[in-house]
Amino acid sequence: MRPLILVALTALLASCASRQPLVVKQFTLRDAGSDYNEDPMIRGEKLRRLHGAIGVNEQAQRLGQYYDVIWSDASTGAPAEIVFEYQQGATGSRVKRQTKQFDASATAGKAEFAIIGDNYTKGGKVLAWRISLRRGGQEIASRRSYLWQ
Repeated sequence: MRPLILVALTALLASCASRQPLVVKQFTLRDAGSDYNEDPMIRGEKLRRLHGAIGVNEQAQRLGQYYDVIWSDASTGAPAEIVFEYQQGATGSRVKRQTKQFDASATAGKAEFAIIGDNYTKGGKVLAWRISLRRGGQEIASRRSYLWQ
């Protein structure tokens, strides 16, 4: 019985110790209205994204798609870079790109990419995306949507 408990405890600790190098959280803000019947988490996320937008025009500029990337990489020595590549509905097969830079000493962080305002209204919805973590020109990890090729 005791060896079984030891094995279970070891497996539990090992699963807690392993951490994904890239976690991507997506949120689409479709309207600025506040519906109190919707899920409290969604309502809170809407309020966070619209915080500080005073008028209707400012709120309209915040509508779109948001991608929060939480990354971790134990290696250091070269600056870390998060690269967000995406394709939108109205731009055809054209791949757009946004990047965020982090210091060489950083081993973890958070980056936010937003497709909002005119980029969202004129370019359309994001249909496919790929996010990669790079350090010193080397790709460490990546995540992609189902439609990314």
